[in-house]
Amino acid sequence: MFTIANIRPFGHNVGNQAISFALRQMLYDVFGRIVTIIDYPATAKHETTAKAGISKNTVHEINRFVDGVIVGGGNLYENNEIDVDINALNALQPPLMLFSNSRGRIYGRKGAFINRSDTIDDNKLISLVKKAQISVSRDSATNNHILELGLKDSIGFCPTINLCKYEKMIPDLPRKENVGALISIRTPNLMNLPFKYQSRIQNDIETAINALRDYGHERVRILCNDSRDLDFATLFKGSCKADPVFTSDVYQYLGLLKQATMVLSYRLHATLPAISFGTPTISISYDERAKSLFNDLGLNKSVINIVESNDSFQEELIQEIKNGGYTKELHTDLKSAWEEKSNFQFSQLERFKELMTSYVKS
Repeated sequence: MFTIANIRPFGHNVGNQAISFALRQMLYDVFGRIVTIIDYPATAKHETTAKAGISKNTVHEINRFVDGVIVGGGNLYENNEIDVDINALNALQPPLMLFSNSRGRIYGRKGAFINRSDTIDDNKLISLVKKAQISVSRDSATNNHILELGLKDSIGFCPTINLCKYEKMIPDLPRKENVGALISIRTPNLMNLPFKYQSRIQNDIETAINALRDYGHERVRILCNDSRDLDFATLFKGSCKADPVFTSDVYQYLGLLKQATMVLSYRLHATLPAISFGTPTISISYDERAKSLFNDLGLNKSVINIVESNDSFQEELIQEIKNGGYTKELHTDLKSAWEEKSNFQFSQLERFKELMTSYVKS
């Protein structure tokens, strides 16, 4: 029996729990249900804990009894989301796998991509990738950056593309609960967008609510991935009679996405589970991270880029709602391609299992 340490995002976003849920089920498939998985927060900034990230306290504990370490998945290479102590990293003994992590540029005020100010330092990223036996990034933007640093890396996509395999594990919500259409939001001032676009988002969402009702979705709810979104979400309860909904329970969160009549999503964490479940989905893109992953997954239908669409955004949004979004039937064309991507993910986890087996025997 193996013991795995998973250093991953915690924080405010229930979407991180969705990624963790999917990865954990994949690990059970590869290692068996009795495998021990210990979660460590990737950074101490969200948690009151002495053990977080790749720190001396975490690594000391890991070296005592852990057989392998997985860092990911999520946007750990940006937003100051992972603590890395180089001395602690160098002291790490078990095999290390970097799985489904991302970094990306954001739109500047002139409408072109610019570098973020909070990405992981390249020297730390180089040390991480060199230390890892396996490095599998979430998207091509991240992969290209690592390759440009002269390092080895593959594109591994997101664990949530596999959620359809584990759909039966997610309890159905009671029949009397009419989920309706969900708009998965992010508070505008937390979005890395020029103010020109941030200032439009409330009106864009109100337009979407009205269009969803016009095209048959009698109930519309505002889905919050993060409790910090509730203040913004409450606006629509007053202006459009659209109730906000938030849960930190990943089963309820995934159940909402599975049973919605449509998901209009400003968040990757909601988009990919909804598509995997076959829920009609409209995806809103506003940074390189999302744009890159959508392209890598072949998702070029019912995706609207806020910046590139500019003044035609609302018109495109209404048309996509009218057309019914990206449906299970449209996804049929990508089913085999997604299965290949899933097989690649599992092959990397099998490689990691072999490395762990050798480590335990040595």
